[in-house]
Amino acid sequence: MTHFVYIVRCADGTLYTGYARDPHKRVQAHNAGRGARYTSGRRPVHLVYAEAFRSRTGALKREYRLKRLSRLKKEALIQGWTVVIEKASPVGMALPTSKIAMQ
Repeated sequence: MTHFVYIVRCADGTLYTGYARDPHKRVQAHNAGRGARYTSGRRPVHLVYAEAFRSRTGALKREYRLKRLSRLKKEALIQGWTVVIEKASPVGMALPTSKIAMQ
C-alpha cells in the first residue's frame, strides 16, 4: 500500500501539509469542507506536491519534517528542489532534482 505526504496551496496563497492514502481524494475532501479546519476557510485548495512512501510511518515522519520547514524551503521543494535537512543543523539546504524517489 502506498502512503503520501502532500502539500496544497490554499486560495489565500498559504501552504498546508498533510498525510493521505490518496492525495487527490484528500484534496476533494478539503474542497468540500471535510478536510482540515485550516483549509476549510481557505478554499479552494490545489495540490502542488506529493511524495509517495511504502509505509505509513515513513510518510508521517516526512510530514513532520515538512511541517517544520520554512515557507521558502517548501516553495523550493514544490519547484522541484530536494530539501535536505541536516541533523546537526536547524537549517536545511536545497539541492536541484528532477524527481523524488519513493522512500
